[in-house]
Amino acid sequence: MTALRVGVLAYPGCFASEVFGVPDLLTMAARVAGPDRAGYEVSVVSPRRRVTASGGVELAVSPPREVDVLVVPGFELTPGSEPGPGWGVDERLARLGPEVEVIRSHAASGRVVVSICVGAFLLAEAGLLDSRRATTAWILADELARRCPAAEIRPEHLVVTDRGVTTTAAFSAMYDFALGLIREHSGARVARTTARVALLDDARSSQTPYVDLRLLPRPGDEFSRRVMRWLDQNLAAPYDLAALSGTFHVSTRTLLRRFAGETGHSPLEYLQTARVRRARHLLETTDRTVAAISAAVGYRDPGTFAALFARHTGRRPRDYRAAFRRDAG
Repeated sequence: MTALRVGVLAYPGCFASEVFGVPDLLTMAARVAGPDRAGYEVSVVSPRRRVTASGGVELAVSPPREVDVLVVPGFELTPGSEPGPGWGVDERLARLGPEVEVIRSHAASGRVVVSICVGAFLLAEAGLLDSRRATTAWILADELARRCPAAEIRPEHLVVTDRGVTTTAAFSAMYDFALGLIREHSGARVARTTARVALLDDARSSQTPYVDLRLLPRPGDEFSRRVMRWLDQNLAAPYDLAALSGTFHVSTRTLLRRFAGETGHSPLEYLQTARVRRARHLLETTDRTVAAISAAVGYRDPGTFAALFARHTGRRPRDYRAAFRRDAG
């Protein structure tokens, strides 16, 4: 039996939780699989002698070694930084030249490289995302696309694998990746059991249910924020672009141009996302029927609503309620 060698690349300011999250789940999977199955040999590596992770956590590290899978965790953003170009990414990458070289060298050997969350920016810096599909935390997907125009950024996906390079969405998506690795190395039964023991959902595939476009407007976004507030307050009203433009005393062309310029989306795209967000809340916290919720968020035809909801969340409304139901009180 040959253990799968997994190395986690630690570096200053990386999320300690993302350093240990995958190894902890692999350890759990090895115990589930039993001593007769090939397990996992996990190490935390760094080109530095000492590494302080986010929160001031001192990490015990060893020099980079040959591994089958190199995992690159995400990092803490600059305190006080806000959505938009930058986010403190430049400052962070400028100090991580040695780590980028480790990533580049590992990839050149033909072995698997994986990034967690915004660790994708280190892969981009190493040139690994060019001409590949990739994902990252949805709130930074536009920034990654701006920095790496040769990549095809797929912000709706939790995990994307393209020719030996795997990228994941934010934080908890590391468990989706880890479960996939367990499934591949230890089998579907072990992966399912590990997910149950750890209280993880091993069936999800999209980060779209968690996207909130209100967090994405760019600097100088007061106009789009006013439009968003109006749409939020009128979810059940039919979408009428001409009437919406009249409300804000601009032409339809100006409305579309300014809104897209500030948010990267059309008003209709925002409205659909807002309706789905409200529907998710109602499905989670009330016993109202799907038809009633459909009407409450502006859709007379429950079938049309269900199709839109599934496109945004990856689940039909009833399936979503079954997975995410909370006590109404």
